[in-house]
Amino acid sequence: MAKRLIDADAILNQAKPLTHQQAHEIQPFGHLVKLPIALAENVCKESVENLNQVLADTITLRDLYKKHHWQVAGPTFYQLHLLFDKHFDQQNELVDKIAERIQLLGGVSVAMAHDVAETTLIPRPPRGREEVPVQVSRLLHAHEIVLREARTMARRAAEAGDDGTNDLLVSDVIRSNELQVWFVAEHVVDMPLVQAV
Repeated sequence: MAKRLIDADAILNQAKPLTHQQAHEIQPFGHLVKLPIALAENVCKESVENLNQVLADTITLRDLYKKHHWQVAGPTFYQLHLLFDKHFDQQNELVDKIAERIQLLGGVSVAMAHDVAETTLIPRPPRGREEVPVQVSRLLHAHEIVLREARTMARRAAEAGDDGTNDLLVSDVIRSNELQVWFVAEHVVDMPLVQAV
């Protein structure tokens, strides 16, 4: 009977979550793990560094869309509220694709807000609400930063033979951002609302 109680206690303790665990990092940020993907380590290293910059800026752009989604005001509120949320979701998909490519190359992707804030090239917006034209201008400037980086980094990846990174930057990052620029920029074209000029 005593043996049976001990076994029951052991089983119950196995189901208890082991919380507050700590250990050393298994891979420090900035260090690569060589994976058998037929790319030289220096190529992977450059692509990881470049992609982490694009990732930090994409995360920032994504979050700008959510900020403006919550804080937009005025006659175009409804349309922009929906558009900004849609673009947030699309940027969020890009964030995941970029981060996964970094990991696939053997790197570590930037992930936490304070690390992103230290890395991004996109200027920090004020905490408060802004007028729609300012929000749109801020988004267009952020897109331009991401697009400029992505084009440069796509060329570097192509020259180095990193076709996967080149494809991600061209097919996903550049094309998605260009399309979003078009949709957002049309909201600041000065057109009459009721009567043609």
